[in-house]
Order: sequence, then C-alpha cells, then structure tokens
Amino acid sequence: MARRGGLTDPVGPYDPAVRFLPLDGLRVLDVTSSLAGPYCTEILAALGADVVKVERPDGGDDTRTWGPPFVGDAGAMFLCANASKRSLALTLADPVGLDALLRLADRADVFVQSLRPGLAEARGLSYKVLSGRNPRLVYCSIGSFGPVGPLREQPGYDPLMQAIGGIVSVTGEPDRPGVRAGVSLVDQSTGLWAALGILAALHERDRTGEGRLLEVSLYETTL
Repeated sequence: MARRGGLTDPVGPYDPAVRFLPLDGLRVLDVTSSLAGPYCTEILAALGADVVKVERPDGGDDTRTWGPPFVGDAGAMFLCANASKRSLALTLADPVGLDALLRLADRADVFVQSLRPGLAEARGLSYKVLSGRNPRLVYCSIGSFGPVGPLREQPGYDPLMQAIGGIVSVTGEPDRPGVRAGVSLVDQSTGLWAALGILAALHERDRTGEGRLLEVSLYETTL
C-alpha cells in the first residue's frame, strides 16, 4: 500500500467482470490497528467497499514494522491485512485531525474502531456521538474483553487471549509447556466475526434505514 501525500490509492484495481463486489459504493472508516480490526475491514474492502484507514502520523500502524518478511519498508502482515485500502494520517488528539475524522464519519456507511477501552468516548468518537450526526452509520467496536464485566477496561492481544481462553493448554507437545497456536487465530477470527456482524447490520439497515452498534471482543471469540 504505497503512500501518496498521506492518502493512498487502492492496491490493484478491481475488475467488476471477474470480482464479486456487493459492497461497491459503500464507505468504511477504519480506525483500527494490529490485526483483528484491519482483517475485518480488509474483508469489506475485498467485497468492494471503499475503506479509508486512519493511522498515526508518527509511523502509522505498528504492523508496518512487523517482519520479516518485508515488501519495501512495510511488513508483509500489514500489507495482507490492509490490501485495497486508502490510508490517511491524522492525530486524534489534535482538534483539526479530530474534526477531519468526524466529517469523514458523517459520510461513512461503516465506522470500525479498536481504540483502547474508553478512548473513543474520551475523543468524542462514541457510537452515541457519531450516530447522532449520522443515524445510518453502522458502528463496530472491537475490544479485548467486551463492554461489561470486571475486565472491560483492560487491554489485550492475541497470545494473551489464547492463554486465558484455554487454547494454549491444548496446544503443543504432551511433555512440554503449552504454546500458542502458530497463527493469530483469535485476531483473525474476531475480524471475521466483526465483518459478518457488519454485513448483517447493513442488511438490516436496508429495511429500517437505521444504523446499529456492534460490539465484538477477542475474549468472546476465543471462547
């Protein structure tokens, strides 16, 4: 995904004659990082949605540096999870950057965020705020432990979820300590569930004219 003035062109044009693009014409605003959220929105992009990925100006998504292997200066995982997206660098703590993001959300069909627990609300990017501006918005929040319970404010990542959810205990050799699965099983599965929920919410919106809040967590996916 090559940068051009902070905003990128999609990688490889879609050919409608050979591609299945049911989401063509829909706009997705992607405020996620690492793998679960980007994998979700990559699925939507593969189905034809115009996905704009919002990244930090100081280096962007952390997965840009994950490797080897690298393709140019970007990690292969980053490229795979962000294919066919456009990229915009914004500082959410800056009023100018936040205003730009809000204006993009006003025109979006889908908003996906995986910010730390409480940060979306602190930045004025909650479902309540965005849906008040854009009632047709489908808003998907991808978190670690979900919005309720004693761990709701805790961060988390794939290896931790594999451990706390019991996957590590059944993976590996009998005479050795458990190990995580070789792939990022929880991240990718969470992204898949999130994409499925978004598709269902878009279908519902066609009937009702209204958006919906979706909350997906790594821990629930693990279980």
